[in-house]
Amino acid sequence: MTILIGFILVILGTIWFLSTGCVLGRQKLNLTPRENPERIAVLIAARDESAVIEGLLESLEQQTIITTATSTKSAPSPLSMRDVFVIVESDQDPTVKICQKHGASVIIRTRPERQRKGYALDEALKQILPQHKSYDAYFIFDADNRLAPDYFEKIFASYRAGYQLATGYRSSKNANENVIAAVSTLTFSMINTIGNQKRTRRGGNIIFSGTGFYVDGRLVEEWRGWPFHSLTEDYELSLYATLHGFSTTYNTSAVFYDEQPTRFRQTVAQRTRWIKGYFSARRKYIPLMRQALRRKPSSRPVPSRTTAPASSPHHSTLDTATYPANPGSLRREAIGVKPVIMILIGVVIMFLGGLIELCARGQSGIALLTTLATLALVYFVLMFITIELIKREHLRLDPALRLRTILFNPLYLITYVYCALKALLVKNVKWTRIEHGE
Repeated sequence: MTILIGFILVILGTIWFLSTGCVLGRQKLNLTPRENPERIAVLIAARDESAVIEGLLESLEQQTIITTATSTKSAPSPLSMRDVFVIVESDQDPTVKICQKHGASVIIRTRPERQRKGYALDEALKQILPQHKSYDAYFIFDADNRLAPDYFEKIFASYRAGYQLATGYRSSKNANENVIAAVSTLTFSMINTIGNQKRTRRGGNIIFSGTGFYVDGRLVEEWRGWPFHSLTEDYELSLYATLHGFSTTYNTSAVFYDEQPTRFRQTVAQRTRWIKGYFSARRKYIPLMRQALRRKPSSRPVPSRTTAPASSPHHSTLDTATYPANPGSLRREAIGVKPVIMILIGVVIMFLGGLIELCARGQSGIALLTTLATLALVYFVLMFITIELIKREHLRLDPALRLRTILFNPLYLITYVYCALKALLVKNVKWTRIEHGE
């Protein structure tokens, strides 16, 4: 009976998981084409990041000349280094002198005790908005990022198409450093290659992870700051954009590079924070999404653009939406990872039920062999997924490291269970700084 229950859960979870693509459907977006942005701002949260910030500033200076949408003639670059705002916590930070050397602007935080990137961005924007003319788009980067020379040239294709938010292709600066950095890189491959590419093809809302994206300047002006302050402000932004019907896309041509952790303990802390932030953000937004889905399409209001959201966006209602939300995207996010959890629970129930039955019959040897065979099957399935990810990504791993990554990544994925349990059991999960290389 126990095995039957587990089997039913696996079948139902699999059907649910496969149906999520049908739930999303194909949405035709109502985009308004426009010209290249005339002026953009870059925001960089950089507390004690003097070891890596110069690489990002140099890559900003080396961006290729932007071309127009209709010709190959060069156009003035919308980026000035004085519109690059680096956010630090003290004027004694060596980062300040590096920024001055490159002509970048420095913003010193007034409340550094609030140690989350969302708070840093909010403080910066509250200083920028009253003092500067309007920006067409705001780009968000981490201090350890570096941009491909044509990053802006490529990402502006999304802006010209009319997307309000867009992210580029996230590659790795240090994937070849060790196996931990390599498997950490594959985490974002799963989010983007498996998830965001499919969502973009279907016209659905994407999930933002980390940095390397822009937000339409008019949205930031309406928010009057950066109202996403959770442990995972990027995922919170993703849910907010889905709820309010903002157009988002994943641009695989706009490449930027990120630095991954090189120690397993760092990845545990990082992933625990992600999972904790994931569930906390969903607690705020999923009830609002369900409320939106219960409304008839004809009754969903499309109010004035001048209405700004509350300082905490999870208190907002659909009255702040700029465009009607995509019902498919709302349903997809409301489902989340529930099908995967159902499948895992079903597999565990089947596995434990089988072991109990074998042991009850006195067949402990067969039970042991069954256990080993099941673990081996799970391992090889995850290994196959790893091989497919490496094939589809732009990773240029050394042959020996490639083999180690294929062998280790299944074990790394299994440790997400430990990270999830830790996130659920530990009450206060805090942001912890990861040391970067140069």
